[in-house]
Order: sequence, then structure tokens, then C-alpha cells
Amino acid sequence: MQPIKKILVAIKDVDARSMPAVRKAAQLAKASKATLELFHALSDTVLVDALDARRISLKDYESERLAKTLKRLEVIAKGVRKHDIEVTCAAEWDYPPAEAIVRRALRTKADLIVAERHATRHVAKWMLAYTDWELLRQAPCPVLLVKLPKPYHRPVVMTAIDPFHENAKPARLDAALLQASGQIATLLKGPLRIVHCVAPSTLITANWTASPIIIDTDRTAEALKRARKALVAEVARYPLPSHRLAVLHGSPREAIPSAAKAEKASLVVMGAISRSGFKRLLVGNTAEAVLDALNCDVLVVKPGRFQTKVPRRTRGAQLMAFPSTMTG
Repeated sequence: MQPIKKILVAIKDVDARSMPAVRKAAQLAKASKATLELFHALSDTVLVDALDARRISLKDYESERLAKTLKRLEVIAKGVRKHDIEVTCAAEWDYPPAEAIVRRALRTKADLIVAERHATRHVAKWMLAYTDWELLRQAPCPVLLVKLPKPYHRPVVMTAIDPFHENAKPARLDAALLQASGQIATLLKGPLRIVHCVAPSTLITANWTASPIIIDTDRTAEALKRARKALVAEVARYPLPSHRLAVLHGSPREAIPSAAKAEKASLVVMGAISRSGFKRLLVGNTAEAVLDALNCDVLVVKPGRFQTKVPRRTRGAQLMAFPSTMTG
């Protein structure tokens, strides 16, 4: 993760009473002396029939909405500028929202995207929506997805790495994770926690029981010892702020969220990988389950040389016209 100089803040709702993404982006901008851009994509569908009923042209309607949005963004920016932070505002007709944000990040050469989690119908309020997943997969730079409203105050920053580089996970991703987590912890003056998960030994019985039996053997103790040694060696390769290491015994989808909760982590740094030319990031149910289960903010980092597949050209307004019901 390169030094943060330009932060793009994706504003989901310009009329929202609370904007934790803006607040936290401002904290990072202040600490890193970065500039902020507040961006809103006008992605809602425009009904052509409704424009006809209002006797307003599409061009005039687009201009009217754009001006209103920019005016609202400037009000938000004014509050941020009071903290001696350079802020610009931008709004565009473009869709879908995730692609619009990516296109804006590409044009402005943003070093970081900060976005608020979209609402879902899930029971767990912190779970991610489709737009969130697409933004995480397609963004050309790290994405900080804000789940919780509370501002950062010396936040605990946690990251999970694999010192053995198993499961086709590239070594350069762990380097990016350590660099990013160290950078954020330093900027926000919070403690750094680095963990590695060791899956438990299991025996799948072939009789009446359907559940695996967990076996605690000498091999498990040896695996934990070996993992701790590898973790210490891997982390020692990088210049990092003061930190604490831990080897977690359990599956990542359970152990990482549990550790984040126990450590009272405000931010977890995770990696996005692909096994098929970056056509799909965050491959596999495990990574997605972990991200959904985390009840804290998430910073998703990709290894170097990632190239997004999102087209560079904006799509403009999304139009819809109902077919005429008149008969001849």
C-alpha cells in the first residue's frame, strides 16, 4: 500500500444525518496530510415518462439534480475543511454505483477509497451488500469499508497473514497486508495485532455421527509451534510499528472474527486474491464469510499489479421508459 495522498470518499446518501465514512476518511487525511474528494454517483433510474409529465428535458433534469447534489456535498465539505483538510467535491451520472466509484478512483488516481457499508436485509446489520462486494472486487486501490459509526481513537488494527503462503496465496499479498496494517496503525496511533490461523486436526467418522470429531494430539501442538516460528520469521522481514503476534487455532471464518472481537479491533486488514486472472476476487466461501462476520471496519488490500476490468467510460443516466399501452 503506497503512501496515502488522495482519498476518495464514496458518499452513499448525501442527505444522511450521520456520515461515518466522511469522518473516518477525514481522520486518515489529517494524519497523512492527504486530500479528500467527496464523490456521489447519481445512479438511480430516471423514468422518461415522469420527465414528460413534468415537462422537463432529460438534460435539464440531469443538470438540476447534479447541481443540487454538488451543493449538498459542498455543505459536507465545509465541515471537513474546518480541520485544515483540503477537500474537493464531485458528482456524476453513472451506474452501477460500484463501477461508478471505481471509474472515479481511476480518473483521480486515488490511493484509498473509503465507503460506508450498504444496508442489507440480513439479520446481522454489519453484513455486506452486493454493491459492497463489487466495490471490493473491482477497486484499483485499497478500500476501507466502514461498518461502525464510532470515530477512531487509537484503534486496534488487526491483520491475518499466512507465513507458509499456502492455498496459492501469493507472498506479495502478505507483504501488502503487513505494510498496509502498519501504515494505518501508525497514522491512527493504534496498536497492531498480527495473527495466523492453524486449522484444527479433524477425524471424519463414517458411522452414525455426521459431525467431525476434533482431535487434540501432539501433532496439533507441533503445528502451532511451527506456525508461531514461521509467523515470527515472516513478520521480522518488514519494518513495522510495535505489534503483537498470535497463532489462532481454528478455521479462519470463526477464529478471525472471534479474535477481532476479543481484541476489540476497530479495523481488520484483509487481502483479496484471485486464481483466474482477477476475474473474481475474494475467491471462496471462507474469505467472504470472514468479511461478513467481522463486526468492525474492514480494509481490503490487493497484491501489486492488479488491473480492474471496469470500463473507463461513464454510462451516464440510467433511463427507463414504459411501453405505450395505446392501441390503434
